[in-house]
Amino acid sequence: MNLSDLRVFVSAARRPSLGAAALELHLTPSAVSKALKRLEDSLGKPLFDRSAKQLVLNDSGQLLLARAQTLLALADQAKADLMGERAAVDCRVAGPAILLWRHGQMLSQALRAYPEASLRMQAMFEDEALAALLRGDINAAIVTGDVIEGRGEHWSDEWQVTPLGSVTLHLVAGRHHPLLASLPPAPLLEADTAQVLAHDFACPSRSLFCGVQRGARSDGWRDDQLPRKIRYWTDDLQLLLALVKSGEALAYLPDFALADPELRRIRVTDCAFECVEQVALVWNRAKASAWQRELAASLAGYNS
Repeated sequence: MNLSDLRVFVSAARRPSLGAAALELHLTPSAVSKALKRLEDSLGKPLFDRSAKQLVLNDSGQLLLARAQTLLALADQAKADLMGERAAVDCRVAGPAILLWRHGQMLSQALRAYPEASLRMQAMFEDEALAALLRGDINAAIVTGDVIEGRGEHWSDEWQVTPLGSVTLHLVAGRHHPLLASLPPAPLLEADTAQVLAHDFACPSRSLFCGVQRGARSDGWRDDQLPRKIRYWTDDLQLLLALVKSGEALAYLPDFALADPELRRIRVTDCAFECVEQVALVWNRAKASAWQRELAASLAGYNS
């Protein structure tokens, strides 16, 4: 039994087919099949139920999977500890696209201590990201505080939570939106609800964080208090931004979107509510390599 075959096994265990595992590992399906056969021969028993149409672990495979993930994590940690910055770190982080957009640069900067590191950011909703962390598919998940407080089915007591600060949502308009022409010039533009609600809005149909279908309240705006005229519905973040920048619609967007010079924030003077989301990095402290601990410490430092 060798580590290379164990890596193939772990990938095959979390993928629906040999082809999918081969694609992830940059191998041919034949090479994946041979690695699994070598591993099964060395252990003297099958690890998959081959009567199923998809790759399905049997009881022996389930037992080995937990052990294999621990062994590989220890091997990676030993390599990183001995090689230091020369270690080929493979950092895999998942979370909602809107949070990866916000924290992607922070992750990249925190990994500068490892010039050979690769950073893979996978966009998925929060529950999916935590499920991937539980399976060992990723090293860490970026999620909001609501999910952490909920401690749902995809949660482990072995996990560590590193706060990454907060995200505040603001009313945002493109520089050429007609509302801006009616407002007095100022560093922070101000309008009342009557002025704002006279214009069309763009809104996602589901939460950009958890993916739950919430209709008009998916972006955090309180439509029960201030009902909007939502003309455009899209769950594509880039399309939502394009609609706003074109001046076609207003939108309720996270504060970091305002780094785009084509967007302007509008403070609604008679609006009593504000949507603020706490954000955190979730990682497995029991299986974390030294570089993962350093990464979490670096990210925490950005917000201290």
